[in-house]
Amino acid sequence: MDTIVALSAGLLVAGGVYLLHAPNLMRLIFGLMLLGNAANLVLLAGGRFFGAVPPLIAEGETLVAGDPANALPQALALTAIVISFGILAFAIILVLRSYQFLGTADADAMRLAEPDTAWESPGESPGESPGESPGESR
Repeated sequence: MDTIVALSAGLLVAGGVYLLHAPNLMRLIFGLMLLGNAANLVLLAGGRFFGAVPPLIAEGETLVAGDPANALPQALALTAIVISFGILAFAIILVLRSYQFLGTADADAMRLAEPDTAWESPGESPGESPGESPGESR
């Protein structure tokens, strides 16, 4: 069963990395989602969730009977789920607003929508040429 979990996590990582290289921002978000799920699967696999008994102490006992599952990776996975959900919600809203503003979800087309003045040196104002001083006019 561990090999199936390891292969599943590897496939999720491979799919996530593939989607992260796509120019469409929605595919990038799906890639982030797959990477988050792969991380959660790896965390849960570290906690031995197959074949282990719950980490509960029976009444009158001082130790857990059998080989208990580790609760720490489960708590870390739950925290990772909440954090990845928050990041995905923010990223989806960011992509939605940029799509509404620019009319495209393609990262390359968004780069073309930037004004040329963004590439000028920091000391220049938008209307100046590089040789002029700030007080001179054309």
